Amino acid sequence: MTTTLFILGFLFGLRHATEADHLAAMATIASRSNSLRGTALQGAAWGIGHTITLLIFGGITLLLGGMIPDAYAHVLELMVGLMLIGLGLDVLRRLSKQNIHFHSHIHEDGVRHFHAHAHAPNTNHDIDNHQHQHPKNLPQRALFVGLMHGMAGSAALIVLTAQQTEDIYTALLYILLFGLGSVIGMAILSVVIMMPMRQLRERGLGRFHLSAQFGIGLFSMALGGMIAWQNGAAII
Repeated sequence: MTTTLFILGFLFGLRHATEADHLAAMATIASRSNSLRGTALQGAAWGIGHTITLLIFGGITLLLGGMIPDAYAHVLELMVGLMLIGLGLDVLRRLSKQNIHFHSHIHEDGVRHFHAHAHAPNTNHDIDNHQHQHPKNLPQRALFVGLMHGMAGSAALIVLTAQQTEDIYTALLYILLFGLGSVIGMAILSVVIMMPMRQLRERGLGRFHLSAQFGIGLFSMALGGMIAWQNGAAII
């Protein structure tokens, strides 16, 4: 029974990554990345942040033997909605204020990359002079977004399921496996989101790529607005 519960926890974590608000948040974050590796790292960072919050909130709730109050859960969901609106606005801000163009370049290690670059309007630059560093650390923005999502509705769901287990250690292990599933699921989902965007860039369809980013921004804002409205009304 315990083994089955752990397997279900991992599978539920994989599925959890595909929920609409997670998809919207990850799409806005993935739009900032220019490589599949970087995009997967963004998704994994989201999952790690999500797992950290679930373990903290789930552990505290289990130790106290209680549940997360509905009013508190609605406040957290409202914060997630506002965050999605902010992420969408950030996408639109970058599109409106930056002159985005596409080209490939070779780094000193001989590896060729195809990148989208943004420069201020009416400024010149050297296409071959792009010796920038690719991020290797855990992306802080994605980590923060994952932390916020972990505090919202999923926490109550995981605690409710975990309370059906034999003891607190089993419950925490269930939450950890759920989190591991969300880390892997979000990393895969991020790459899936990035792939069509990458194809648009590599095929020279920059206009469609920018249109896709614009759509992502609007989708994030619309979904965030709906979540904020529903939970704001519930609080009032």
